[in-house]
Amino acid sequence: MLRLGKYQFDLTHRGLVMGILNRTTDSFFDKGSYFQFDSFLSKAEELFDDGADIFDVGGVKAGAGVEVTTAEELERVVPAVKALVERFDIPVSVDTWNPVVLDAALGVGAVLGNDISGFADREYLSVAARWDAGVVATHIRLAPRVPDPDPLYDDVVGTVKQFLRRRVQWALEAGVAPESIIADAGLDLGKNTIQSLELLRRSSEIASMGYPLLLSASNKDFIGAHLGLELPERRVASISAALVAYMGGARIFRVHDVRGTRRALEVCAALSQRTSVQ
Repeated sequence: MLRLGKYQFDLTHRGLVMGILNRTTDSFFDKGSYFQFDSFLSKAEELFDDGADIFDVGGVKAGAGVEVTTAEELERVVPAVKALVERFDIPVSVDTWNPVVLDAALGVGAVLGNDISGFADREYLSVAARWDAGVVATHIRLAPRVPDPDPLYDDVVGTVKQFLRRRVQWALEAGVAPESIIADAGLDLGKNTIQSLELLRRSSEIASMGYPLLLSASNKDFIGAHLGLELPERRVASISAALVAYMGGARIFRVHDVRGTRRALEVCAALSQRTSVQ
């Protein structure tokens, strides 16, 4: 069972689709297409109609780029979160590693902090616990926005599991509820193509930790590099990655194509339910 604020989800068979909503000018995928507020809200409406279970709002892209100050991130994210909470009855996640931004977003109704830094600032967890919010513990080798072109691991799966166990423990010690903690192996975050594919292939080993596993693979570089696909061509491969991860135990999928992923996961859930009663 996953609890995010007032929302509870039984993830035995169900896969949750987390729709990506960027309020950035330089997103690798949408290139700032939804930065303007009206466009952002229109995109949210589209994702909701397509079957999104969660919105994930980010004001700073993960990769290297122009510096975004805390004040700028607050201006991008907080009004957006507030508007979504007022308009839609689904959980809102804030994609930030800044505890100041997390605090403000939770204050206007967000219920989940999606931190790709691996809780580099431990105050992040104290903020989440104070608001009784959920968190995503993500593996990263260095830090957000820091290039990592040649990552080396003796055992990438073992390293990721050890890292995530420690971050989950930090969250528990800070007072975050165990039913509100999510794990993310961080594909493409300090991993090359082969390492990301290995983590995807062995999703079951990460899921076996006992916390809901989030897959964030949509349109990422490892998919393009492995298949020789440019960004606009990665849609089907991204959905395929979600299916592989679902069969390995992942239950939350952060995606651009909500409708396609939703339909694919419904097939997976039906098959999973049928198998469990035989």
